[in-house]
Amino acid sequence: MSKIKVMDEVLANKISAGEVVEKTMNVVKELVENSIDANSTEIEIKLIDSGVKEIEVSDNGIGMDPEDAKLAFSRHATSKLKSLDDLFYIESLGFRGEALPSIASVSNVRLKTSNGSVGTLITINGGKDLKEERCDLQVGTCITVSDLFYNTPVRLKYLKNLYTELAYIVEYVNKMALSYPNIKFTLINNDKVLLKTDGSGDLLKVIYEIYGVDITKKMIPIDGENDDYYIHGYISYPEVTKANRNSITTLVNGRVIKNNELNKVIVDCYHTYIHKDRYPVIILNIDVDPILIDINIHPTKMDIKFSKMDTLKSLVEKLITEKLENINLIPEVSVRDSYSVSEVSRQIHKTVEEEPKETTKYEEIKLDFEVKEENIDESIKEELPFEVEKEPRVKKMYPIGVVMKTYIVAENEDGMYLIDQHAAAERINYEKIMKQIKEKPIIIDLLVPIRIELRKDEFILAKERFNLLEEYGFSIDEFGENTIIIRSHPNWIPEEKSEDIIRKLIDIIIDKGKFDFDQFIWRIAATTACRMSVMAGDYISKEEMEWILENIRYCENPFTCPHGRPSIITYTKYELEKLFKRQLD
Repeated sequence: MSKIKVMDEVLANKISAGEVVEKTMNVVKELVENSIDANSTEIEIKLIDSGVKEIEVSDNGIGMDPEDAKLAFSRHATSKLKSLDDLFYIESLGFRGEALPSIASVSNVRLKTSNGSVGTLITINGGKDLKEERCDLQVGTCITVSDLFYNTPVRLKYLKNLYTELAYIVEYVNKMALSYPNIKFTLINNDKVLLKTDGSGDLLKVIYEIYGVDITKKMIPIDGENDDYYIHGYISYPEVTKANRNSITTLVNGRVIKNNELNKVIVDCYHTYIHKDRYPVIILNIDVDPILIDINIHPTKMDIKFSKMDTLKSLVEKLITEKLENINLIPEVSVRDSYSVSEVSRQIHKTVEEEPKETTKYEEIKLDFEVKEENIDESIKEELPFEVEKEPRVKKMYPIGVVMKTYIVAENEDGMYLIDQHAAAERINYEKIMKQIKEKPIIIDLLVPIRIELRKDEFILAKERFNLLEEYGFSIDEFGENTIIIRSHPNWIPEEKSEDIIRKLIDIIIDKGKFDFDQFIWRIAATTACRMSVMAGDYISKEEMEWILENIRYCENPFTCPHGRPSIITYTKYELEKLFKRQLD
């Protein structure tokens, strides 16, 4: 007797549900994507208890006739693929035909739909007992999913608490609203509105609804293309960061995706602009011919493969890097009160409502410095630690003094500046060292070699990576058991601090974490720059202040230290006058 049997359809759907539906967010995702594919311009998501008790998604899309409404709950039934060739040119969000039968197998579902000719009401409980009735003719679809996982108690047990489940849903709906600013999204939980967009098509206005006025004021538009990809969206100023990567929203042909390789490129563009454990706010829309991507990798359809990933990474890096290099990134200290916040909020609404197609005009709200061409002081130019190749990114600043032995106070016609003496000096030295690292090093022989004793495991790692340091001008030998000796080093390490810096560099190469060569070079330069720079609390003379202020102007990134901390902040003349009530508007 045969042991192999064809699965019962309800059982097969429950197994499929384990891949498609893991949490309440997955149900919302599948239903919202179906609404978008139905050409909806309004989508409303209503939740009871974060969706655990009930999820209702209603839209004003094209609706279905009675036959399609019943067939939608059959496994692998879809209107989006007709042949094998269609699999290589997918433009819809859904296409697998698994979502509705999978959801229905682990919940109670009520589907109300109409295409304008006939209204259909379908009810199905636990994937069984499908019932069909007639209903009103309001065009669109409304699906209600209640008692999720009521018949799979193990999966119900492993749902997160209600706040966590709700957070997943809010994050997803936010991303969909950013992906489709032309659709009016409404998200309600227990009768409380959590998100409401107007569907005007203005992405900046959606950003405002999600992130609020403070972050929206500090978003920068980007736009560019190559032969394969067109990218548009917004990136944040480096001063706007979040604690995790969830703030990075990448969309491909309107689909929310998660691609670690692409996220790494985006984060690397902010390298040295922000702290290594912080992440920018990014909304990146990528338009591409569907033939160049593969979304049929996982049932959630959030993973994706690009056939020309290198050209995409190059375009993303170029657009973000050029934008960061060509704007003034000095954080401003602003005077905040209820009037100013509401006024800025009013200006944002007025700007995006009156001229929705010209969102770049919103930048007028931001305090935007334009760096004017200035003649370089030739005497200072000779003292610069690196070659001056372009005009300074910061206007000339004049030192007034130092407060708390840490912050240089300076001024110019625009206002007052506070400069962190260590962060600024560290940035200057870092860029000098990075330039010297790329050149053929000048070797300095040590009169007294530096001897460093290590643990056995550390010695093995150090020995394996000797060549990394030797390539940059270090001479390292074994010296007895578990001991190394450094006989020479490149000239960019100051002799008076050579032992301290070299010991720190050895700590870097024996780090047991995943080794990244690019990070290794950055850590060498950043560590050396830190050790050789004036520290907070050190006394500096007026001449040293002038040297720091002049040199920082010509850095490629004068706004942060190599670790991403701000080096300069400013109080504009307007903000100072507002503090002292000279400006009352």
